[in-house]
Amino acid sequence: MTEPLDQVSNWLSISQAAEALKLPPGKVKRLIEEHHLIAVKRSGELSIPAEIIIDGEPLHSLKGTISVLLDSGFSLDSAINWLYTVEPSLRGTPMQSLLAGRKSEVRRLAQSLAL
Repeated sequence: MTEPLDQVSNWLSISQAAEALKLPPGKVKRLIEEHHLIAVKRSGELSIPAEIIIDGEPLHSLKGTISVLLDSGFSLDSAINWLYTVEPSLRGTPMQSLLAGRKSEVRRLAQSLAL
């Protein structure tokens, strides 16, 4: 069985994300802490899905969506996994829907999953 995060084809290190965002690494870490970006430990270092940095900016709909998931009782790790798990009602993953600009659908679904 594949893991949800196996769908991420390109990962960035903190320094690579800093370069893409034109920010110092410390600011990138703050964006992760504030949920503007998501990161997971891979091979011992924090890695960020490259797709959530668009035109030098974090994906705008991510922070609010993560907040909804956390408010619904998800842990941060389970919220990140949920974003990359195929959801039939969205015809793909929640992350694909966010990237396509369909944040309302994703957040409605996330709210309905309150634990």
